[in-house]
Amino acid sequence: MSYLVGVTALWAFSFSLIGAYLSGQVDSYFAVLVRIVLATLVFLPFLKPRLLANRHKLALMAIGAVQLGLMYIFFYQSFLLLSVPEVLLFTIFTPLYVTLIDDALAGRFTPFYLLSALLAVIGAAVIRYQGVDSGFWLGFLVVQGANLCFALGQVAYRHLAVRLEDDVPQYSIFGWFYLGALALVVVAFALFGNPAKLPSSGLQWGVLAWLGLVASGLGYFLWNKGATRVDAGALAIMNNALVPAGLLVNLALWNRDADLSRLALGGAILVASLAINEWWVRRRRLPVSPLA
Repeated sequence: MSYLVGVTALWAFSFSLIGAYLSGQVDSYFAVLVRIVLATLVFLPFLKPRLLANRHKLALMAIGAVQLGLMYIFFYQSFLLLSVPEVLLFTIFTPLYVTLIDDALAGRFTPFYLLSALLAVIGAAVIRYQGVDSGFWLGFLVVQGANLCFALGQVAYRHLAVRLEDDVPQYSIFGWFYLGALALVVVAFALFGNPAKLPSSGLQWGVLAWLGLVASGLGYFLWNKGATRVDAGALAIMNNALVPAGLLVNLALWNRDADLSRLALGGAILVASLAINEWWVRRRRLPVSPLA
């Protein structure tokens, strides 16, 4: 759980940085490409190709292409259609996708995980709900594309991790994850990118460097590692912890309006959903395994 909490704090800055310095100013496909190139460079020196069978290499590349590459393409496009708070609002459905995909891959249905995820959705909705008109539905759909990709990737990684040898260090194979994302994004930039909209200031390059090396490079490794150490219900809830964290950063640094009473109430509901989930896991007297 500590990995997920730490990455949540790290990623809380990403929403506002993208919205303030990159969205509409830097080509979204180029921004995604730079982030993934930098993240790949972080783990490439540690990559040991002989540690994985070819089928596992391809599986890890496919996960990276979906969870990171395709998700980022959707994610950056959403900032062209929505404000930062609206993007945060529409990410509240990710826990539902996490629980349902996890059950589908395991060939089962666990109603309690869905219940805990729904409670987390309610908590996030309390924090940031406000009426939106039909003009926002395209943005909503784009964010849901990102949510589905992110949910599918992290759940698939959990299921793949239990099939790997116990003595294989995750940092020595995670480069395949980024290489899969890079292969997809290179094609996307070649087809849809706009070379005329490259970063025009040192600040924009600095933001991209932070997002690529730290938020993507370190963040996704630690998040996926943490995802293998908790049950699906806790993983789903931690996905929504980004909502209050992102809003707090947005409020503190960019002085955006936020209803503090809603933030406190919604945060309390999120904490309660996590506590209820942990109580249920202990009541079953089952260890928190990768496929719990």
